[in-house]
Amino acid sequence: MALVVVEITGTLVFMLKLAVPPPAKGDKGGITTNPLLATARFDQWDPLTATEATMLASNRFGFHPVVSHGLSSLPRHAVVRVDLPASASLYCLASAFKSHEESVALDLGCKRRTPTAMSAASKVKYSRQRWKQKAKSRADDNRYLRKELERLKRERDAYKKRAKQAEAQLRVQPPAALRPAIERKVDLVHVTLELFVRARISFRAVSRVLGVLAAPLGLAKAPCPQTVINWVTRLSITRLQQASTLPKNLLSADPFANGFIWIIDISIALGSGKLLAVLALDARHHARQASAPGLEHVHPLAVSVAESWTGEAVAEVLKELIGTLGRPVALLKDGGSALAKAADELSAEALGTRCLDDLSHVAANLLKHQYVHHPHFDTFLSACGQVSKHLKQSALACLAPPKTSTKARFMNLHRLVEWADQLLQHCRPGAARAGSALAKLRSALDQLPTCKAFIGLFRRDAETLLQCQEVLKVKGLSEQTREQCHQIVEAMPPSSPVRRGFEAWMAKHLAVASELGLDTVGLPISSDPIESLFGVVKQRSQGPIKDADRLAVYLPAFCGQRSQGDAAHVLEVSVAQQQEVMGTVSSLSKQRRQVLPRPGSLESLFEADRPRHVDLLAGSKNRSKSAIVSTLSNGYELVQGTCSEVDDEGTLPLNSVLAGASRA
Repeated sequence: MALVVVEITGTLVFMLKLAVPPPAKGDKGGITTNPLLATARFDQWDPLTATEATMLASNRFGFHPVVSHGLSSLPRHAVVRVDLPASASLYCLASAFKSHEESVALDLGCKRRTPTAMSAASKVKYSRQRWKQKAKSRADDNRYLRKELERLKRERDAYKKRAKQAEAQLRVQPPAALRPAIERKVDLVHVTLELFVRARISFRAVSRVLGVLAAPLGLAKAPCPQTVINWVTRLSITRLQQASTLPKNLLSADPFANGFIWIIDISIALGSGKLLAVLALDARHHARQASAPGLEHVHPLAVSVAESWTGEAVAEVLKELIGTLGRPVALLKDGGSALAKAADELSAEALGTRCLDDLSHVAANLLKHQYVHHPHFDTFLSACGQVSKHLKQSALACLAPPKTSTKARFMNLHRLVEWADQLLQHCRPGAARAGSALAKLRSALDQLPTCKAFIGLFRRDAETLLQCQEVLKVKGLSEQTREQCHQIVEAMPPSSPVRRGFEAWMAKHLAVASELGLDTVGLPISSDPIESLFGVVKQRSQGPIKDADRLAVYLPAFCGQRSQGDAAHVLEVSVAQQQEVMGTVSSLSKQRRQVLPRPGSLESLFEADRPRHVDLLAGSKNRSKSAIVSTLSNGYELVQGTCSEVDDEGTLPLNSVLAGASRA
């Protein structure tokens, strides 16, 4: 078999015919293997990248290795076509082409390969298309930037023009005065009331604050302290006048009640009088609010001051309120005997209603009955006093016991017990170095370590009741909260009188809640709003002595939420109406100024015709003064008969209906 090697130079073709060497003896297939044979087919060779040995050696076509001469000089993209006839010789026919760019095919029995080279015209056309695409994208970007630059220039020129015009106007005329923050007197009254009631600062402090902010607020002059006092007094008057217009949230279980729970309480003696207050709280408060009742949720109904309060006197105030506002759903009170007797008086006259005992006072009474006769109780109180005396005015003054009131002691005795327990934990067993802080603390404890048993028992019961109070005050008393409290009181033994008394109180009041249909919603059972009200008002007292009459005038102002409408009503109250309320009220500060510097004038304090005490009740300004009160709120039959007699006369005032019913 002959192998023809063709070398193409220009248009000339050279053909060589070589003799075929005999096959090697060790090769059974007649083909000798050469290490240079690395590729598979001729049609996969590239004349410019493959080596000469690779191009001329193959083991798939039965060729013997040969030596190549100058095949690397073949032009790029040239393809050599070789025809393999059936004879042993290999003939190659190569034609001359016009240029090196034209293709020459070498066919070894495989398919013809498509040329990959591009003509000059195609290259020019391809590059032109790419140039057009780039030029178009650059033109679009340049056009957008040019438009944006023109827009920015126009806006800049407009701004400059307006700025120049504004500067010219300012040079011609002075700038207009700034608009004040407070333009109307109603706004000034509203801000003043918020500073006193919400910020809870004194009258003089309110006047000073407004004086500091007079220029920013646009005030020519800040109100003086007496003006602030007058506005707060008139706010209290308007609060009580608006109480009769409160929306009634009637309960289906008691349609004859007004839908409110009345919270009543009597303060301790302030000067020469005691203060009675009555507040109204929505019976469905826990269905509408997710928090415990506060001062913003209650409405003042009555504020009255007397030398002392008996059950009959309290009942008279409540009867007058019932004649004006209707019967409440329940009365929420503490464990005072005067309030309990007042409830009995109302029941005796067929005006009675349900009575609820305040949770905090119930818990305090349970602790009092359990621990007031404990053998270590008096020792504990005496030791706390001695520890306070030894620790004060020393380096350990920060460990002094908290101050507790001697009246209603068990309302906050848990704070003192908690302090004692924490203090004893600092006294570790063992000897203490002389002069050390531990030695000084032990020397100041007096008999407090001997009260460890009392401290442990009292703190266990007190903390359990406090956890129950947190649940019931926020969510009210219901079936769900009762189960939560049952789980909490498991910390106390079943035979504990404190636990049994608390569970009995829950069962009694849950029955009232079921009667009113509030066992799933939550029954309000805390009088904290009225207790907080007394505490806040005492802090706002005028003069060196707390005066019940002065405090009673300011008390209604702290109830409810204030708005611009309330400020407008304050300005509507005349001086005559204010004098009617305050003109005859004596002030302890005024009496002090009149009597103290004048010896021999003490008898003037005990004159029979001395000014009366404050007595503010809810209702309209021209309501009836009739003391006749009927059983209208409890008797459906009497109401039905009364209404049938007056149907033709239209709607009559409540007092007129009551009077007609009593005469019938």
